[in-house]
Amino acid sequence: MTPRRRLVAVTAAFTGLALLAAACSNTTGLPAAVFTNLVDTVSLYALRGTAIALPSAYSIQDRASVRIEQNVSLDFAFDLDSVTGKPALFPTGALHLAPSVGTSGLQPTSKAFADITSAATSGYTLDKAVAIDTGTVLFAMSRPLACLIGSVPLYAKLHVLSVDSTARSVKFEILVDQNCGYRGLAPGLPKQ
Repeated sequence: MTPRRRLVAVTAAFTGLALLAAACSNTTGLPAAVFTNLVDTVSLYALRGTAIALPSAYSIQDRASVRIEQNVSLDFAFDLDSVTGKPALFPTGALHLAPSVGTSGLQPTSKAFADITSAATSGYTLDKAVAIDTGTVLFAMSRPLACLIGSVPLYAKLHVLSVDSTARSVKFEILVDQNCGYRGLAPGLPKQ
């Protein structure tokens, strides 16, 4: 490699690290947000004891409910905990899915869904079920995704609207920030 190319490569590496560092601490220097934060209403059905055609998992990246056997990107699934029998959400680590690409996470919060404007930076449960019930509010973090600024997760907040033990289902509202490096969880286009 010529000295000029080496200098360009080193400069590009430092620039990439600087962008990633900026993305972790705040949104300064991030590309403009493209995706608008919207609140969606989603229903999931238990992994066990429901028709296989019904969605049992959720993909933060795709902002969509998915069936777990479709081998698609998913970040958490719904089921009744086999030990306690209580409704729970299972991040990818608890489902033992692809640990080599990183795991998703969930974190209960006592904040009201409408009052949450920014994602938590730490404290996510990665490898075990998180118990839920009607009224539960959680932060959700996707598996790391390859973006222009590096490999980073996307963030969401969700509010459990109802749990139906007979139908083995959960209904929740969720707001996902699909903009890489952003942690904003208020409705609308996130600002830098």
